[in-house]
Amino acid sequence: MLKSILTITASICAALFLSACDPEVGSEEWCSALKEKPKGDWTANEATDFTKHCIL
Repeated sequence: MLKSILTITASICAALFLSACDPEVGSEEWCSALKEKPKGDWTANEATDFTKHCIL
């Protein structure tokens, strides 16, 4: 029982550690990532934020 709990806990910690964090909206990294993303895949919020932070 303890072994399975430790295995599950370790798996969850590994998944959280290995998951990539999105760059902060408006940062240079975020603007670059959005420029590479096809414009057809942008959400309305992404388009608005891109205009506010990366163009103006």
